[in-house]
Amino acid sequence: MYLSALEAVPEDEEARLIVEVLRDTDARMASSAVGRHLDRRAAVLLTGDRFAAWVRLMTDLTAEQPFLRRRLEEWTRLRAVVLDQAWTAEELTAGSEWLQRAVVATPTAAPREALRLLAERGRTRRVRAAARTRLSHVATHDRGPGTSGAGPSVFE
Repeated sequence: MYLSALEAVPEDEEARLIVEVLRDTDARMASSAVGRHLDRRAAVLLTGDRFAAWVRLMTDLTAEQPFLRRRLEEWTRLRAVVLDQAWTAEELTAGSEWLQRAVVATPTAAPREALRLLAERGRTRRVRAAARTRLSHVATHDRGPGTSGAGPSVFE
């Protein structure tokens, strides 16, 4: 019920619906539904101008939800890496497996520095292998517009 409502919610009703969902007595289901919604919306907004304001609003709405707040923080770190803004090796290597897989699989071009770091120090073999594959693809293929070199995406 909530998944379809969150999928179809107009932007101006999003905050109200998230608050409503998080008030549900089934806290696990509510958190899961809102988490899926946050992932879907963050992927759409990731490189746009509205991302930061949206994250601030969602962080306020999810103040009592540690998992959802962490996920929003991870989306913010992912944005910093993807847009080649300020990020540190420690933030990336200490990040969750989800964050590391997202950096490797992002449809936009991840900086080579981030891919090299994850190829060497990613949390899991899966992350390290995916980063090596992506680096190899970047090194051997033209990276013109629309060619990210990514495999299956965490955004789909």
